[in-house]
Amino acid sequence: MSRGTERGHAIVRALVREAEMARTARGTSFAEIGRALRLSATQVANILRGKSPDVTIMRAAQLLAVVGLKLSASAFPEGEPVRDAGQLALLSRLRARIDAGLTWSEEVPVIEMPVPGAVDHRAWDAGIEGPFCRCRVDAETRVGDLQAVERRVALKQRDGREPCVLLLLADTKHHRALLDTAGEGIRTRFPVPQRAALAALKRGRSPAGNALLLL
Repeated sequence: MSRGTERGHAIVRALVREAEMARTARGTSFAEIGRALRLSATQVANILRGKSPDVTIMRAAQLLAVVGLKLSASAFPEGEPVRDAGQLALLSRLRARIDAGLTWSEEVPVIEMPVPGAVDHRAWDAGIEGPFCRCRVDAETRVGDLQAVERRVALKQRDGREPCVLLLLADTKHHRALLDTAGEGIRTRFPVPQRAALAALKRGRSPAGNALLLL
């Protein structure tokens, strides 16, 4: 929350600076902006001088529009996300089943060495590596659309050129019923049986293919 608050204040300061530069370049007065926004000239001046740090996104967009600018925003992964207890427990159950000599990492980038100028913010929930093992893990506590999850995992595997992907699902009645209706297609995309995959990981070896795990 602290990181988000700090980032929010920084964004507001940057937007306010842009609005003030545009206002100055156009020769627009505080009073003219105030009439458009139904604010007093003093209120506008305080905002543009950075004296109102709690400006909302809506107000910032309105202010920028009045001086001829359009607000655009995007969100990107940064740092460790807040995981729910269920996902943490699910990942921990898999970690406890692998050889102690394997390296376990979380939030592993899909593209470890991106092409200069390209940006890819996708990440695997976990990565397992060792002399004879390289696997990437995506963990789901409750899947709504199994096909959508499969497509997402397949794209990440293709783009990252990963030899082995583990789709880790919580062992629930919901997921078992979902897999029963999925048919043989799911086994084609994740051909290594769970028992064989876990046995290989316990020996410090790669499952030598994709596997779907219920834990």
